[in-house]
Amino acid sequence: MTNKKNIYWTCQIGGWTFFAALNLFFFKLSYSTNVKDILNYLIWLPVGITITHFFRFLVLKFNVLRYNIFSQIPIVIISGFINAFLFFALTVGIAKALGIITYKIDIVAAISNILSLTVIFVFWSLIYFGFHFFDNYKKTEIQNLRLEANTKEIELNKLKSQLNPHFMFNSMNSIRALVDEDPKKAKVAITQLSNILRNTLMMHKNKYITLEEELALVKDYLELEHIRFEERLCYKLDIDPQTLSLNVPPMMIQTLVENGIKHGISRYPEGGEIRIKTQKTDTEFKIEIINTGQLLVNNKTDSGFGVENTTNRLELLFGKKAGFSLKNLDSNHVISEISIKN
Repeated sequence: MTNKKNIYWTCQIGGWTFFAALNLFFFKLSYSTNVKDILNYLIWLPVGITITHFFRFLVLKFNVLRYNIFSQIPIVIISGFINAFLFFALTVGIAKALGIITYKIDIVAAISNILSLTVIFVFWSLIYFGFHFFDNYKKTEIQNLRLEANTKEIELNKLKSQLNPHFMFNSMNSIRALVDEDPKKAKVAITQLSNILRNTLMMHKNKYITLEEELALVKDYLELEHIRFEERLCYKLDIDPQTLSLNVPPMMIQTLVENGIKHGISRYPEGGEIRIKTQKTDTEFKIEIINTGQLLVNNKTDSGFGVENTTNRLELLFGKKAGFSLKNLDSNHVISEISIKN
């Protein structure tokens, strides 16, 4: 607020000083000047500041700045004429009272001066109203961006909060199957699960993590699932070293891998495989997750939880720069493709 006041008073004093000095300069070019002429123009400075400051007071008091632009236009024009009349009347009145002006003011010259001054006051109003218009526009834009960011943050937190319960449910089912069959493996699985949960709780605070961190989580998860599926689950990682430091949403790959196992591999008695491949080009960063399985036509639930979650998070974080697709690669495999433009 203090900064705006400083700008206002700087513009007021500087603007009216420049206006009075400019008129005095052109008057001097046409006529010979004396001390009285200089004093006459010096009167313009306090009168102009007083009138425009009082006009500003009325504008703020009646919230004229909040009016729509079509209501402001006639106010600017009418007030410009009134302010011009007051300015002319006060400057001439003060000059006559001080004996600076002794001649009679011609009516035609008075009207001409008032009309000229009207342009000046309208111009002042345009600057003042224009400044506040763009200032309010900027504030509104910032407010909208903050609102949008807050909305995205809430939505992201909502999506991320869905990951841990969903992941825990599937992992606990894996461990439950081992408790009676192989208690030692069950203990190993519980240790792996605790490691994964510790990492996911830390990751929950972040919008992004590096691919290297994400892959560490994925490997733990696959090892955990490998205990349950044994030889029925194979996995292979083909990772471009250039991609390890790139950012991805936390647990994005893990949920797609989980989705591929639940809706693909687990349905086949002989099991299947998961292949994860990443690649970086000059224009984009690509992630491919291929799993044994087949998408059923017109079956929306067959795509699984991870697909919807991934789509929503990519859209919120990257907008149009990110793309996601899920389709049948061939008669035995499904491919999930994520692309993020540089």
